[in-house]
Amino acid sequence: MRGIAAFIVVFFHLAEPLASSRFDNMVNHGYLAVDFFFLLSGFVIGYAYDDRWNKLSIGGFFRRRLERLQPLVILGMTLGAIGFYFADSTIWPLIHTVPLWKLLLVMLIGYTLLPIPLSMDIRGWEEMHPLNSVGWSLFFEYIANILYALGLRKLSNKALGLFVLLAAAALTHLAVSSPNGDIAGGWTLNFEHMRIGITRTLFPFFAGLLLSRVTRPIYIKNAFLWSSLLLIIVLLMPRIGGPEQLWMNGLYEAFCIIIIFPLIVYIGSSGRVHTPKEAKICKFLGDLSYPLYMTHYVLVYFYVAWISNQDGISLSEAWPNALLTFSGAIVLAYISLKWFDEPVRAWLRRKFK
Repeated sequence: MRGIAAFIVVFFHLAEPLASSRFDNMVNHGYLAVDFFFLLSGFVIGYAYDDRWNKLSIGGFFRRRLERLQPLVILGMTLGAIGFYFADSTIWPLIHTVPLWKLLLVMLIGYTLLPIPLSMDIRGWEEMHPLNSVGWSLFFEYIANILYALGLRKLSNKALGLFVLLAAAALTHLAVSSPNGDIAGGWTLNFEHMRIGITRTLFPFFAGLLLSRVTRPIYIKNAFLWSSLLLIIVLLMPRIGGPEQLWMNGLYEAFCIIIIFPLIVYIGSSGRVHTPKEAKICKFLGDLSYPLYMTHYVLVYFYVAWISNQDGISLSEAWPNALLTFSGAIVLAYISLKWFDEPVRAWLRRKFK
């Protein structure tokens, strides 16, 4: 499921530059894949670590999370820095005015995932990680992991349920009161985006944790098929309502995150792999998902630059380049997985065993 969501994220980022507004993006709710990642992450963290704290230290937990997440954070930022000056275009005309020392400084800060202030924005999109846009979600992923390890893991199921209920209320309020009618945001270091980012993180992550505690999977036939189809339908759903009914789209997004995403995860956790072929497909999608998410935007920057240099380009004209970018993203993700991520993580495990 994580692989399916990662593929749709790439589709979303390729369709986004061709949309004239947030109302006509062909992959309109693709950004909700991030909220699905948060929920799935909370579920997996609870499943993997909740019963191990009698022999696992906080330092050991953080080390394991760093081993899992940080290598591709560093690779993504490095690739973004290497390609930075080559993306000069009408949408980023000031790229070549950025001195090398500033680029390297932003890259080094990016390695830590600490957000950069607006005064250090070197691209012009007001991103907290301008060398690899998707780094913002990893920043909030780390915050959720820290909150889990330092205290929220100790909550009883009832207390955790109350916390999740309050987080769901905050998420719903954000969604229906948003001036844009959606929950998109979280990538800029200012109050508005920090509020969106933390609100988008708290409910799904800790709802996933609660789900791992209180549910017992049953056998659901073809769970992989049904959970994947439901996820695809949710993320490809066209915009709900128009400019005069913005709250309707916000309500749809809140409903998906609070009700549908936990259902999808439950269905998926109730499935079984029946054939070697199905096992290979699931393993491939699962293994490729994180590298694809963390490296694809390096190529999307070039794609967006090309789109911006074409005046009024249509989908029929852009799709060959979009397909090439998508294929390149898969190849880059696979190379990153096999030649960097897996070897580095294996080395880290040996070193800190």
